[in-house]
Amino acid sequence: MSSSLSPPPKHEHSFRRVAILFAGGPAPAANAVISTCAVSFLRNQVEVVGILNGYANLASYDGNTTLNEGEHYVKINHPILSRTRNSQGIIIGTARSNPGRLVSHPSHLDDAQRTAPLRRVYEALRSLNVDGLISIGGDDTLKTANKFRLFQEGLPKESGRIPVVHLPKTIDNDYSGIDFTFGYFTAVDTLAAEIRNLIFDAEATQSYFLAETMGRSAGWLAYGAAIAGEASLVISVEDVRGDYLDEESWIDTDGRLEKRPIVHVGRLVTRIVKTMVAREEEGKPFGVVVLAEGLAELLPMSYLEGVPRDDHGHISISHVNLGPMFSRLVAEEYQRLTGRERKVTGIQLGYESRCAKPHAFDVMLGSQLGVGAYRALVERGLDGVMVSVSGQLELHYVPFDDLIDPETLVTVVRYINTNSDFHRLARFLETFVNE
Repeated sequence: MSSSLSPPPKHEHSFRRVAILFAGGPAPAANAVISTCAVSFLRNQVEVVGILNGYANLASYDGNTTLNEGEHYVKINHPILSRTRNSQGIIIGTARSNPGRLVSHPSHLDDAQRTAPLRRVYEALRSLNVDGLISIGGDDTLKTANKFRLFQEGLPKESGRIPVVHLPKTIDNDYSGIDFTFGYFTAVDTLAAEIRNLIFDAEATQSYFLAETMGRSAGWLAYGAAIAGEASLVISVEDVRGDYLDEESWIDTDGRLEKRPIVHVGRLVTRIVKTMVAREEEGKPFGVVVLAEGLAELLPMSYLEGVPRDDHGHISISHVNLGPMFSRLVAEEYQRLTGRERKVTGIQLGYESRCAKPHAFDVMLGSQLGVGAYRALVERGLDGVMVSVSGQLELHYVPFDDLIDPETLVTVVRYINTNSDFHRLARFLETFVNE
């Protein structure tokens, strides 16, 4: 009979070598995920290779060349993992290469040209004798993991199958299937500290800052940073409704027509100015307003002409300059309504939070997710699942099919519920405006 201090029981399995791959933007506690995942397999006599720089090296594999250790992958061992759980950065690097970008419908899986990058990934992993893949990344990486699974389902039965388990990563925290993603709270705290610094600057100069934060699809990061940073107002994509919704238009996304809400820029600017006026009435002619970068995706097309898009179809946020653009409009509207001038400075926050020193909670959460990958593959024999954590770090395994639209192969974004207590918390704490 085992005691409470006994190590986890051994499980019979056929795994000999697994690969860990990290894709997309960095996140605090990335190394906690990677290291605990790797050590779980190593302690159970399974070799671990870390694929360097996301899918980039795998997707360019042509079958005639050899993937080289140190250049395309690393063999992870215990010495490499020494004291990495709390370290910053990503020990195996990352990239945004998307081998599934040509596949946007199940029928595309029958097209050899569209699936060629996925085949190269499969053949590259097979060349390394990998028999299990742990994918770490955001919603785009989850889509790729699912397409890789579906691609393998179409292979001949005699072909070797590489089961895939995905670990959710994004400081945006907009993942369905999990309450909080690793790195979110560290990123929130880092940005909140920046916002508090800006408040002191704004107070000293009697001015305003419009701080654009990361959060392309949903407002979790913007709202968390605004609440913890004591911002005067926070606005995200979830708030573009009612009077702030100008119209909706149809756009082409990877060959699919989708409805796209468009923000009424003028009314949003007026709402910010009303906050400024209300603060002045309270004797506070200064402040910080937080804008989620995802608002750029909802701008009228006249603001987005010439803005490039990446392999996932997202606009290049950095080319929009949301903060400086709104700061000019706000300063002009403030002068028009009050007859006075007020300096308004746009600033972008976000990159400084992605590799910040991880907080204890994110290290704990990331560690549980890493161990969960081992438990999903070896203890449960699962394939095509995302590891999730809830409550007191209880593990759950969510099938890809529950997270991805079967027709579009697109993940479902988890927005902030505007009727939720989380959303209402920000409204309670920010400067009150009687609209």
